[in-house]
Amino acid sequence: MIDLFKPFAIGGLEIPNRFVRSATTSAYADERGVVRPEMVRRYEELARGKIGLIVKGHLYVDRRGKAHAGMAGASDDAHVPGLAQITAAVHREGGRIVAQINHGGCEAEAGERIGPSDFSTATWSARAMDGGEIRDVIRAFGEAARRCRDAGFDGVQIHAAHGYLVSQFLSKLVNRRTDEWGGSLTNRLRLLREIYLEMRARLGDHVPIGVKMNCDDFSPDGFTVEEATAVAGALSRLGVEFIEVSGGGIGEEARLRTRARSDDPALAEASFAGHCARIREATRSTPLALVDGLTSLTGMQAVVDQGLADLVSLSRPFIREPDLVRKLAAGQPEATCTRCDGCFDTFGVVMLRCVLDEPL
Repeated sequence: MIDLFKPFAIGGLEIPNRFVRSATTSAYADERGVVRPEMVRRYEELARGKIGLIVKGHLYVDRRGKAHAGMAGASDDAHVPGLAQITAAVHREGGRIVAQINHGGCEAEAGERIGPSDFSTATWSARAMDGGEIRDVIRAFGEAARRCRDAGFDGVQIHAAHGYLVSQFLSKLVNRRTDEWGGSLTNRLRLLREIYLEMRARLGDHVPIGVKMNCDDFSPDGFTVEEATAVAGALSRLGVEFIEVSGGGIGEEARLRTRARSDDPALAEASFAGHCARIREATRSTPLALVDGLTSLTGMQAVVDQGLADLVSLSRPFIREPDLVRKLAAGQPEATCTRCDGCFDTFGVVMLRCVLDEPL
């Protein structure tokens, strides 16, 4: 049995245990994208709970890619001092933290929405980016990564999941281009590959770079597990230090989520366990984190002991119990989070919190 509470290495970064706080947006930055003191206190609290690795909720790399009101930014040097307050607070508590950087693309909050192709839903429409805009986005990711390093983050994670811009390029539903950025999976992967190479050139070899990616868009016509497995293998060969496996994108249908599950009862909690097993075969020794559904220490242990992932990644449970790792180490068998999703009702109003315990 692997001890989840012992240190683990991600590239040259040693983290104190195998628990990851998956990026959880707070929607509580000011209108300029600068973090507020409440956000700093939240990350300090998480670090005090002895989480092995904290992933900062997504930061926009370009103002045009801001996904929602209250999203914090890494698009300007003016964002660095506030972000540095977060990393300093985490490091004072002995924690490790990486920054997740993102561009909303078609899912941006306002203004002219852009994406890989002209695309519309019942509520919004986006136009296709030209080649110059694509190159601008690649540079923006590189600059944002540099700012995150300057702010003291221990690494950077590219958000390539959940229907945001990089995920849109990977999806054949959204990406209908016929140039070098679309068509074949190799071409649809090009944006993610070029972003990684741009970031690596700016950060050097010593700063870990990770990717959060979908195992499946759960769309009849989107990104599939077969494609996810190929992409994860390509990222591993490129030298990405860690991959976090998630799921869900544009065109998602809830009924299709069951296809990601495992038939093994021991893995019943992990929503994407079946797909993650396939991705593991392609990534081999690259550290994997698996997110969604895990609440019990027994379920987390099974994911790691069976080799699906090296790290267990949680979001909702840490909203209610930022000290959950301490509690599990002390003998608590599972998180008290009921997955009611009431925490999302606080989105943009206050810092995300469990509505079962605290009044708004």
